[in-house]
Amino acid sequence: MTLTTINLAALGDTINLSTEVTGTLPTGNGGTGSTATTFVNAASNVTGTLPVPNGGTGLASGTTDQFLKFTGSTTVASAAVEGGLSGYDRWQMNSTFSGDAEPITANWARTGHGEFAKIGTGMTQSSGVFTFPNTGIWEVKFTCQFYGDTNAFGRAQIKWSTNSGGSFTSSGWGDNSSWGQPNGNNGQYQTITSSILNVTNAGTFRVNINAEQSNNSNGYVYGTGADCTFAEFTQLGT
Repeated sequence: MTLTTINLAALGDTINLSTEVTGTLPTGNGGTGSTATTFVNAASNVTGTLPVPNGGTGLASGTTDQFLKFTGSTTVASAAVEGGLSGYDRWQMNSTFSGDAEPITANWARTGHGEFAKIGTGMTQSSGVFTFPNTGIWEVKFTCQFYGDTNAFGRAQIKWSTNSGGSFTSSGWGDNSSWGQPNGNNGQYQTITSSILNVTNAGTFRVNINAEQSNNSNGYVYGTGADCTFAEFTQLGT
C-alpha cells in the first residue's frame, strides 16, 4: 500500500513509525518509495568524479607520484611537488690567455673535477656562445680571476642575445682592481658579475662572456682540478 494521509487525532498526536506505519513512504514525502533499504556501491554504481564536499577528490583519476592541487576547496588537478633546482651547469677556463676577450671564444670546458655534476640537460657552447637547454628564469654568473702587475684593472661582462647571436645586450661591467697588491708582478685579483635572464625561447636565446684588463700582458687564472675562472648557469624558475 502507499501511505496517503495520517489521522493524528486518532493516533494521539504521535506516530510510531515502527508499529503504526506500513507500506512505502513516497519519495515526495522524503521516503525511498520502497520497503527495502537500498545502498549505492560507489565502486561499481557511480561514474564521473565525486565532488570534494561529498567526500571525493574531484578527480576521476590521478598520476603516480603526484599530489592533489586545489583552487580554494576545489580540486583542479594532480601535480608534482616542485622543489630544488631543475637546471644547473658550470663551465671553466682550462687554459690561460692574455689581454682582452670580447667575448671569450676559446678555452671553455664543462667543469670536470670529481664532485661536480650538472643538473638537467646542461648548456651547450660553441666558440664562446652558450645556448640554454630550455626556457625559464636563469641566473648567469661569471667569476673571473686575473693575474699580473699590481697596478692593474680588470672587469667582466655577461651579454645576451634574443636573435640567435645576431646582436647582444649587456647590463654593464663587473669591475675589480689589484691596486696595492703586495705580490709585485705576480698579484691576483678577482671580479664576479651576474645577470638574471628570462629565457623565453631556448632556440634563439644566447649568452657570451667578456673580460678586459688594463694591462694586455696580464693573464687569467685557470684550472682543471679547481675552478678559478668559470661561468655558472642556474635555472631559478619556469
